[in-house]
Amino acid sequence: QVQLVESGGGLVQAGGSLRLSCAASGSMWTFNTMGWYRQTPRKERELVATITSDGDTNYADSVKGRFTISRDNTKNTVHLQMNSLKPEDTAMYYCNVEAVSDQAVGVSVDAWGQGTQVTVSS
Repeated sequence: QVQLVESGGGLVQAGGSLRLSCAASGSMWTFNTMGWYRQTPRKERELVATITSDGDTNYADSVKGRFTISRDNTKNTVHLQMNSLKPEDTAMYYCNVEAVSDQAVGVSVDAWGQGTQVTVSS
């Protein structure tokens, strides 16, 4: 099994910053693309940012220039530094990891964290 543990959510004022972290664990799994998604009651889940095992990043247009995604491959951890936060960023943020089995050929999973709430007030 692949397990994800998230942390870093909270309540901040507009213009403030938060840093989200997600640690992936699981024996004999290789963690490829890691990323963050967010969801509100009236919006479907949307991509925020992703990062490949090689370090290539992809961001939603709405967060470019404000958010930075990074990863530590030795700790299997992905981070999301969120600066200049806006009320529109308020959502439940979910960590996502693509994991491929090191032993079972062709077996992969799309793991999701439990979610961490980010609320931006003004």
